[in-house]
Amino acid sequence: MNSETFDWPTFLGRWQEEWVPREDEDEEDEDEDGQTLVSQGRPGAGEAAIAAAEERLGRRLPPSYREFLAVSDGWHVDQVAGVYQLGGVADIDWFRDPFGMTPMYEESLGVNPREEEVLLAGMWRRALRLETDSDMSYALLDPGDSDQDGEWALYLYKGWGGEYPARYPSFRAYMEAMYRSFHSDRVERPDFVNATTRTQDAHVEEARLLALRGRHEEALPLLEEAFSFGRPRSAVLFHQLHQLLAPRASKDYGYLVADPLYMAEILPVQAMEPARGEWRLGGDDHWLGMMAARGVPRENAEAVLGAMRDGTHQYAPPGPWGRAVAEAREPARWGATDAAWRVLREALPLWEAPGPSLIAPIGLLADPVLGPLITPERGREILATPRAGEKGPAPEPVPDLDPPGLAWLTESISNRRPFDRYRCVWVEGLDPAGLPGLIGEEGSALSAPVDQHWARWRRASEDGARDHTEPWEDRATVAVGRTSDGWAFAFDRDPQYLNDRLVSPAPAASSSGRAVVVWHDASRSYPGGSPATFHLSVAEQGEELYAFTVRGTEIQRSGAIPEALDPARLFLPEATGPDNELRALEALHTELGLSLPHFALTQGRLRTFTTRSWTRAPREGENFAYATFVRHRS
Repeated sequence: MNSETFDWPTFLGRWQEEWVPREDEDEEDEDEDGQTLVSQGRPGAGEAAIAAAEERLGRRLPPSYREFLAVSDGWHVDQVAGVYQLGGVADIDWFRDPFGMTPMYEESLGVNPREEEVLLAGMWRRALRLETDSDMSYALLDPGDSDQDGEWALYLYKGWGGEYPARYPSFRAYMEAMYRSFHSDRVERPDFVNATTRTQDAHVEEARLLALRGRHEEALPLLEEAFSFGRPRSAVLFHQLHQLLAPRASKDYGYLVADPLYMAEILPVQAMEPARGEWRLGGDDHWLGMMAARGVPRENAEAVLGAMRDGTHQYAPPGPWGRAVAEAREPARWGATDAAWRVLREALPLWEAPGPSLIAPIGLLADPVLGPLITPERGREILATPRAGEKGPAPEPVPDLDPPGLAWLTESISNRRPFDRYRCVWVEGLDPAGLPGLIGEEGSALSAPVDQHWARWRRASEDGARDHTEPWEDRATVAVGRTSDGWAFAFDRDPQYLNDRLVSPAPAASSSGRAVVVWHDASRSYPGGSPATFHLSVAEQGEELYAFTVRGTEIQRSGAIPEALDPARLFLPEATGPDNELRALEALHTELGLSLPHFALTQGRLRTFTTRSWTRAPREGENFAYATFVRHRS
């Protein structure tokens, strides 16, 4: 920061001219024209007075503070619950840590503290105290925390808050922030209108139009500045842009959530966090109470929260955009997320805003089927697409996310190891909704869309509650979908260990067409563990055509296995387990056209159901054991 370029007289003069009390404050004395008579500053201190203060303190003051004092020897900041008055050259003095903060901060430094933590711990004894009137708050300039221009960082510490001090890189940065805070504190006053408020409101409208034209990167800084001044609509517009750039983040849309124009779009988005179980401020009752305080009828909030939680909520906007959303939902609910996104992408220009406070279809994020499709990259593409009747260049399309085939099962995913065990049933030409009737347990039906990260925990809770199963049974909670080549699939991402009592569901699944079962288990293939196991079975019209199971170098086979799927060619003794698995998966894709949707199975939501057991009962003479763990509260 080059403080020489900053016009302190103009800045402070504008602040003085705009000064009015807050809406909740008593009016000060007024002149004959009804103007309030509050002098925020004082005449500037002369160079001799500033030099005398520096001699008394033993340090030259930082540039921006020195220049401020030459224009105004102190200032009426009037911060809500903070600093009210900054003193002049005769008032400032060293803080000297009267409350013993240094030992407490030094004790919390740890073994490898960051530089900013070390600076903060030492600040309390070095700092220069500026305020003369405050609400247990302190404005502290730290000579030990300086930049290349000689500016000292200013720390604002609110002693009643129990929080770390807020840091500003210079006195000028602090004063500019306090000026913005002055505006934010008075934004509710209907008579608080001046050149600054008019400029910022014009910036909000300009940013709104830029955002609708796909120029969100130009809109963001305008909204960020207007937001810092507390201008109406700036926060909700700013949050919409940021929410689409980080779709899983939580944003607060204030009273917009109760506006009839926007409730259908905004309320489900506000319910995303409590529906995920991430609401930490008192649970559902607190959230429902907060919505009620903003004017949302409790029955509306309860209904939306329930639908979000059980996966039945559907984003259903009106018009051509709404028809595209409904069209995209069909492929998305069966895992064809790239195809669904292409439908949405093509229709984005048709989106219409229900009112001037909405600039993007953020309600899409709350849809349990379509919301997971919106990655940060796709959110950026939404924002870069002109919409609501505005014109502009279309953005470069984001590449598809689903690679063809099955090879991705062997690759690391989002900083996780590859799937070390999985099993899947494919049925050719079948509507996925028919899978529970072929291989599901009695009475099973498709669930609402389920987050795949939680599918295994759902299965565990169901297994614990199910009292009609035998200990030897291995029922799977499978995610259901359809591949791009028309195969219905049922995928289990975390099966039990593959054993010799496998009963392939392929024959039962093949009553209406060809069915394929793959079960891979490398979870115990470590030194001293069991060898990796790979099973394939193919059936048609209720009869198994061929099958093989590979355990290490041992191969069991039956039926007429096609040459391209011959396990002796695919599983080479000299190759590593992952190489053999990859070779087998690539052959299945080439020979049978099998694939699985990477994105839907790792980040999306799919419907699930519970299968019949994949294992048979132990025969006479076969060993079988199981263990049950029960945790008791102490």
